[in-house]
Amino acid sequence: MKIFSASVLFVLAIFIITGCNGKGKVKKVSQAVSDSITVTDTGYTGIKQYMTKKNLIKEVTFKNGVREGLMKSFYQTGEVRQTFWYENNLREDSAKWYYQDGKLFRSTPYKKDTVDGIQMQYYRSGRVKAKLGFSKGLRTTYLEEFTPEGKVVGGYPTMVVNVKDDYKTKGIYRISLELSDKSTGVRYYRGDLSNGLFDTAHCKKIIAIKGIGTLDLKKTGSPKTGYVGIIAEILTNFGNNNLVYKKIELPYNDLN
Repeated sequence: MKIFSASVLFVLAIFIITGCNGKGKVKKVSQAVSDSITVTDTGYTGIKQYMTKKNLIKEVTFKNGVREGLMKSFYQTGEVRQTFWYENNLREDSAKWYYQDGKLFRSTPYKKDTVDGIQMQYYRSGRVKAKLGFSKGLRTTYLEEFTPEGKVVGGYPTMVVNVKDDYKTKGIYRISLELSDKSTGVRYYRGDLSNGLFDTAHCKKIIAIKGIGTLDLKKTGSPKTGYVGIIAEILTNFGNNNLVYKKIELPYNDLN
């Protein structure tokens, strides 16, 4: 018991002496720690270059490991090919594509990483080649195309509907679809535009062979909508898709 008490007293004495000699040091150390606290860097900040063995292919601006600012991609010969602007890892503003000679080819508007607005396409001369409408990543029916001289392109093909009515004999109502100019660059969908937007998630593709689509509606005996909506996605001579919608009224109210 005496040995234990002596040990305790010895430890207490050292603690008191140390505390007296180091008076004020604990506060100073705590203050130094407090002054040195910084926000942890979660990743790289700066511009990273991505290269093949021979060529620079991309430059990306980062802030704390997240894309923030300008991103560029390059042709193999070194000219700028594309530029995107990022804010907190999301594409914003206008993404731009360039001809190899540096002239603007296309400008696409982005909002929160989604195409939203009017996409512009250009000739090397700087004249507008086409305007396409987008809303929240989906195409609208808006399309304008222009000749190299600046004239508005017209005369697009229309959708032609042919019907074979075997409802009474076979319970089938066949709808055939083709373009007025017999061109084959087309895709057909069954469905309606969603608030004026073309959303393939709400449409069903119709099988087409050599530009002719066929839709067989069958008698069900249950009331249906009484019409069928058709969307044609027609490839233009300028490489864009022209959207044409047609509402086909049905003579029977139980077809599906």
